[in-house]
Amino acid sequence: MELIMDSNSDFEKYQKAKKQVEEIKGFYVHFMAYIVIMCVLVFINLKYTPEHLWFVYSMLGWGLGLFFHAVKVFNWFPFMSKNWEEKKLQQYMDEEKSKSNKYQ
Repeated sequence: MELIMDSNSDFEKYQKAKKQVEEIKGFYVHFMAYIVIMCVLVFINLKYTPEHLWFVYSMLGWGLGLFFHAVKVFNWFPFMSKNWEEKKLQQYMDEEKSKSNKYQ
């Protein structure tokens, strides 16, 4: 029975790791698209309307979206991670269990 549980646990770990790698790959595709398209927009802007640098608005808007994508993918803020809620629930359940065991 333990062998089955271990293999299930390993499979779940593999699935989580695979999903994380796919998310990182997605971020890098997003980042490369940002770089290429921003280069094109800068070129168009400077060639045809250099008196007004409108590419900055696109750069800032998309850059902000790219930043939040990176925050999500690389878990830069622990409270935004996928398993934060699960950890908090487990913490409170453990606290309640220890309180109830204390009074028995």
